[in-house]
Amino acid sequence: MQTTKLSITDTFGLGFMAFAFFLGAGNLIFPPFAGFLAGENMSLAMFGFLLTAVGMPLIGLIAVAKANGKIMAYLPSFAATALAIAIYIIIGPAFAAPRTSLVAFEIGARPFIANADAVVMIAGQSVNIAQLIFTLVFFAIVMFMSLFPGKLLDNVGKVLTPILIALLVALAMSVLFLSGSEVGAPTGEYLSSPLSKGIIEGYNTMDTLASIMFGMLIIDLLRKKGIENAADQTKYLIRAGIIAASGLAFVYISLFFLGASAGDLATGASNGGVILTNYVDYHFGTLGIVMLSTVVGLACLTTAIGLVTACSEFFNELLPKISYQRFVVFFSVVCAIVANVGLSQLISISIPVLMTIYPVAIALVLITLITPKFARPEFSQRLVLSVALAFGILDGLKTAGVDMSAFDLLPLHAEGMAWLLPTAIVTLVCLFLPKSSQSDSVA
Repeated sequence: MQTTKLSITDTFGLGFMAFAFFLGAGNLIFPPFAGFLAGENMSLAMFGFLLTAVGMPLIGLIAVAKANGKIMAYLPSFAATALAIAIYIIIGPAFAAPRTSLVAFEIGARPFIANADAVVMIAGQSVNIAQLIFTLVFFAIVMFMSLFPGKLLDNVGKVLTPILIALLVALAMSVLFLSGSEVGAPTGEYLSSPLSKGIIEGYNTMDTLASIMFGMLIIDLLRKKGIENAADQTKYLIRAGIIAASGLAFVYISLFFLGASAGDLATGASNGGVILTNYVDYHFGTLGIVMLSTVVGLACLTTAIGLVTACSEFFNELLPKISYQRFVVFFSVVCAIVANVGLSQLISISIPVLMTIYPVAIALVLITLITPKFARPEFSQRLVLSVALAFGILDGLKTAGVDMSAFDLLPLHAEGMAWLLPTAIVTLVCLFLPKSSQSDSVA
């Protein structure tokens, strides 16, 4: 029997598509600001950021491939469904997808719009009219491209992404060859705990959550390309993941250096988008702003397409009576509505949620890779994820402003990583559990 194989061009197209899906809003606005605040401690902060924003998404793709897309197979069906729904809602219509349009507006469109802050009253709420029009157009494009998922590899991987990569390379080269200011002193948490602060900043990209979604999406695309063999799917997904991770690391490192050497260009900046815009305007003028707008627009657009597509396919499988096309329309409309909450409000709401759910996602990804080593895989996975969730809730409540001083004795609680040590200990204990008299079975 002849096996279908992807050409080298298709393999790189798949990798570029994965890179474009991951490279969205947070990927461009968080690294420059982190680099600026970390200052002389940039190396440690950047290493921590790369762990959760590059390493974990890559491992996530590999875990999805190794599990043949069934990464939650050992969880009870209700728990697996609830976790999947939570991840898809967070990474889709609740936070990540709306944020793509907001960043595209703030960095890519606002510099060219007169009276960009003009508001109108709608249903008793003040709404930025320019932002409203932009988000409606943005998600109309997303909706149109997401209605044809079979063409995603060609539209995104082979057409949009090479343009995006060329523009990002030009920006990165400018950071290397144009002189910047002296690196300043670290501030805030980057002074006392730059590594753990960098790790938590990596949460904001939401890419570990996205890797679970995108891994399943890529496997589905491979099946549509005729790649049915599980081993071949794993091989191509890992290759795509390596290409995507290499691109992400390149972008993040250059943006960290950009922020750290921004000097006066970062004065008064409240986010990395301001630093990025000031940098490009200073060195390249109007042409540079146009280039930056194109980069941000393409990055955010391709990510939004991937998120809406993945969410629609998931909920279509969950509720098959509702067509994929209807979910695409529904999620596109919801994203456009949520986007008009505003960028700063959306980010502040999302952080406590991410602090709660991210430990579970990281634990799930890592434990999937070592599941064959457990004598009782079903029990071990459930126990480890339960511990990660319990301590993740503590971190989430602390970030939300709840007084959690009673738990200050917990290791890494002050750094927002109280989940790490207990989860690691429980995982280690589970590796030495004897096999039960009645073998565990996949739920």
